Amino acid sequence: MKDFIVPGEVVYDQPRRFDGSFVDREKTFASVLSVKYDDRVVALKGLYTPVVSDYVIGIIKHELFSGYKVDLNSPYIGMLSSRDLRERFEVGQVISVVIRMADEVKEAELVEPRRLWGGRVIEIPAVKIPRVIGRNNSMVSLLEQYTGCRIFVGKNGRVYVKGDNTSLAIESVMKIAREAHMHGLTDRIKSFLEDETKAGHLASEIGSPFQASPSPETK
Repeated sequence: MKDFIVPGEVVYDQPRRFDGSFVDREKTFASVLSVKYDDRVVALKGLYTPVVSDYVIGIIKHELFSGYKVDLNSPYIGMLSSRDLRERFEVGQVISVVIRMADEVKEAELVEPRRLWGGRVIEIPAVKIPRVIGRNNSMVSLLEQYTGCRIFVGKNGRVYVKGDNTSLAIESVMKIAREAHMHGLTDRIKSFLEDETKAGHLASEIGSPFQASPSPETK
């Protein structure tokens, strides 16, 4: 059985911290529209807020004397300091980074940048990302197994896909995002992947918000 939860409603009578919630007076409240089934709560809405140690996918937006401003698919900006860089980046390049620090206004200090060559990047609501990852990376492993793609999931709602069957991988990620609030998601996605691969799913490229940087050999 599942129940929809509105912002401000008590979710648990003890403190638990997860996306789309806040703790007050030793109780856990929903901060966004969510759905609860069994003992699990899935937020249906919500923007990404930088969290220390999160791996995210960013886009270089501006080059500064001191480094780079990075779009994190969030109301908050990310900063790469030139002191921590071994290479230069260009505006528009897609990178994976780790959030080292987030200050009181949630401006994020970023480290360990790596370019994401080729492939495609799609965006889904950040609150749906835990469902794309799955418990112990089970959902990502399932997607990689059936599509043969390399998939990197950023906590900020961006998913990088590279391989021969990116269309099926992207279609599957979007299906997960649409059905994240539904029970039995893993079984449905597995059945979908089995049906599509048995039917000889064509690996035709589909549109996406943007494409990752071209590979060095194609530049």
